[in-house]
Amino acid sequence: MSPRAEIGIFGGSGFYSLLPDVREVKVDTPYGPPSDSVMLATVEGRKVAFLPRHGRHHTLPPHKVPYRANVWAFKALGVQAVISPCAAGSLQKEFEPGSFAVCDQFVDRTSGRADTFFDGPIVTHISPAETYSPLLRKLAIQAIKDNGIPCHESGTVVVIQGPRFSTKAESKWFTSMGWEVINMTQYPEAYLCREMGMAVVNISLITDYDSGVVSGTDAVTAHDVLEVFKTNSERIKKVVLDMISRMPEDLSVYGGSAGLQFSRGDGHAATPEDIRIFEVLS
Repeated sequence: MSPRAEIGIFGGSGFYSLLPDVREVKVDTPYGPPSDSVMLATVEGRKVAFLPRHGRHHTLPPHKVPYRANVWAFKALGVQAVISPCAAGSLQKEFEPGSFAVCDQFVDRTSGRADTFFDGPIVTHISPAETYSPLLRKLAIQAIKDNGIPCHESGTVVVIQGPRFSTKAESKWFTSMGWEVINMTQYPEAYLCREMGMAVVNISLITDYDSGVVSGTDAVTAHDVLEVFKTNSERIKKVVLDMISRMPEDLSVYGGSAGLQFSRGDGHAATPEDIRIFEVLS
């Protein structure tokens, strides 16, 4: 079956609501249903898949998002590059609400989430050292700047379990470690994309100062996050569509599958006859 999508976007209905000829498809996966149907559309001549990670009516809290099903669905549709915007809190004063951060690292503080496709029988270790594609990050940074949005070109996102926010003690700890932003969904989503051989980039939309520790403001509330996110959501749509228009014809340049070359732990040399999970769906 020929690919029905090249580029995947984890985002809400705002991304595709104004696009013509949007098609809704349901994708069965070995990990149950994804968060919602996948919306397929053509953007700037490119085949794009949109999937709201929390469901179209935002009914799935962060710890209940079916991350493996979502990522598998993208891979099954032929996606090679994934853009993964998310709302995030700031842990450092210079990361002001309303700005965007293109993160290059994550710290996992979640628990109990199904976070790998490789449950055996062949042990496989995928390095997360460069989870986020450097070339996709460069593209995102340029698109953000060209749209006049304050941009932090790197940063570490701390991923907490949710749905609760951090205590002041936790927030103070994260800040003291030098980490920049905090979110509830980047892990295992981004890492699973890497396991499936898809290049991925994160754009963190800064909505607040986490727990008010850094700025001396009041502790964050869901209402505060949503108010700033409304403004950010309009701007991220422009950035994402701009990124799509700039992507090269050959998306393999982003190196999505490069990290999988030397990841098997069964002690045998790789041969052309080997069949890997991510290759079966290619």
